[in-house]
Amino acid sequence: MYSLMWKAAAMLGALSFHISVTASDLVLPGADAGQNSAEITQGRFNRELRHQLSKNASIHFTSSPQFGNLTDRWSDFSQGDIAVVVEPATTRDVAAAVEFANRSGLSFLAVGGGHGSTSALNTIRRGLSINLHKLKQIQISSNGDSVLLGGGVNTHEVINALAAHGKVTATTNGGCTSQLGPALGGGFGRYMGFFGLVLDNIIDMTVILANGTIAQVSSTSNPDLYWGMKGAGHNFGIVTEANFKIYDFPTPRWFSSEFTFAGPQLETLFERINDMDQPKELGEVYTIFAINPQYSTTEPVMLLHLDYAGTPDEARPWFDYFHDLHPVAMRKWESLSPTEIQPAASQDIDSDICAHGQTWRLFPLGLKKYNVTANRQVYDLFKQLVTEHPDFNRTVGQFENYAQQGVKAVDPASTAYANRDDDILVSFSPVYPPSAANDAIATEYGNKARGIWHVGDTPGRHVTAYLNYANGDESLEAVYGYESWRLERLRALKKRYDPENKFCFYNPIQ
Repeated sequence: MYSLMWKAAAMLGALSFHISVTASDLVLPGADAGQNSAEITQGRFNRELRHQLSKNASIHFTSSPQFGNLTDRWSDFSQGDIAVVVEPATTRDVAAAVEFANRSGLSFLAVGGGHGSTSALNTIRRGLSINLHKLKQIQISSNGDSVLLGGGVNTHEVINALAAHGKVTATTNGGCTSQLGPALGGGFGRYMGFFGLVLDNIIDMTVILANGTIAQVSSTSNPDLYWGMKGAGHNFGIVTEANFKIYDFPTPRWFSSEFTFAGPQLETLFERINDMDQPKELGEVYTIFAINPQYSTTEPVMLLHLDYAGTPDEARPWFDYFHDLHPVAMRKWESLSPTEIQPAASQDIDSDICAHGQTWRLFPLGLKKYNVTANRQVYDLFKQLVTEHPDFNRTVGQFENYAQQGVKAVDPASTAYANRDDDILVSFSPVYPPSAANDAIATEYGNKARGIWHVGDTPGRHVTAYLNYANGDESLEAVYGYESWRLERLRALKKRYDPENKFCFYNPIQ
């Protein structure tokens, strides 16, 4: 998911905010807007649902010692209002939980890694959380061409399990994000040049539909839903397991380095990035604005991280390409195995940034090229934010350049993912202690930054927003595509597979 954003947070120290959810353990009443109109007692859960679950499944009310950990999310902004948690251990458990929620008038939300931060997550009231983290199966096929992954498997587990067999698949970069959650909305990472988006590697999946039906979904079984799940999947069902394509390592070693540039070097740096012809082996060129107290508490620096898959001789020119700009600091050029990249980039599952309960907001935009003047204006806006509002000193501005060859090789019409024409992902990402006042400040600055970037974008391009980063205030077209046929097809699928709009808490299709 992120790269140097992880480094910046580790550099500044982790935030730790805990949200206490207050709810009666005896009665789960309806709240508002017609949600959860039935009164559901704890005893009813035990009588009607417990016996339908497998022995390793569990139910947690607010008095449970595990409840806080099971409901805390990566961003405090998107906690929602959860009254009870079901931890399924099988696909059938998930179906049973959905069926019970429907009978009982409860809203429900499936949770993988808990890293979504869209405002839509806040609209669930007194809901049932279906936490998938026990669905941990990782099974490589006998022919070595695919792997079956459970809905609760995270990227760290996927990378390490496959590496033990000399295999790899497309993943996002953050070790603690789930494999399947980001895949439903795209899935960006350093292997995009080789294998495309994470969703491009899904062979088939087991999906729990809104009515509790278990559906097998692939190019030959429910192919219309297969199309929709790959790019808009949060709207149609809960994926309990999926088969992914896997590959031999494209290279046994990655070469990685980081550079720190000062503010006056901004124009030179982004012009250099614009001029590069990024090969598929240069998987990631990732830059952030951040405050580094080692240099200044008021002047942002630019941290650039790059990863190259290949030999030292092949990688060296790209190291020199940025080193020649005379960074104020750099991390030595490292040779890393596929399992060592995440720790080196502070993306590993144990990194400070993986802690839940912090307040992160994302205001994304897709670009073709950088407008250097616009980047300078966003830099000045960033500096204004952290200077006038010190609570925001952990904020980052993200500039993500991934190799695009694998993404462009896929027919844009073949999946619901709409934004294959974008070459760059930028995001203004406020980080701050939770408060309504800070929420308003974050929204103001985030939308200003996004507006600056869009004005500076290639003339005639629409605003596009990567689904997995979407803040929740974007248009449906920005997230799901401007071609009229796309939204028509998605709405038809919604009407067929979720006519009562049960899956409405993650950038929902209206």
